[in-house]
Amino acid sequence: MRVLLDTHAFLWAVLEPEKLSRKARKLLQDPETEIVLSSVSALEIATKYRLGRLSQAQSVVQGYEKAVNGLQAVELGVSRAHAMKAGLWEMAHRDPFDRLLAAQAHLEDLPLLTNDRALAQFPIQTLW
Repeated sequence: MRVLLDTHAFLWAVLEPEKLSRKARKLLQDPETEIVLSSVSALEIATKYRLGRLSQAQSVVQGYEKAVNGLQAVELGVSRAHAMKAGLWEMAHRDPFDRLLAAQAHLEDLPLLTNDRALAQFPIQTLW
């Protein structure tokens, strides 16, 4: 199974795995799971860290590649199709990071591992 991590799921997996649901932990530990991490998460983490809203993520900011490799995650870049889908969706959801992650999950046919119920308004599969 392939699964796309929401940014908070990535941070929790790396920094505070006890915050993950039992199902999420099991999924991330399963060698059959292909963990996909969007470049959107790198932008979101860096932006929120710079703004002082994510000070606990300093080790991830300074060692992002190591954190990604530690999860054996595959990185997913943002394509033009992802950006257009995110921008054109009629949902009222205002968070551009969430919109891009949802668009990637939709277009790549990946379930999104998230605890964010606001993402349920998008036509994507979520897991938690």
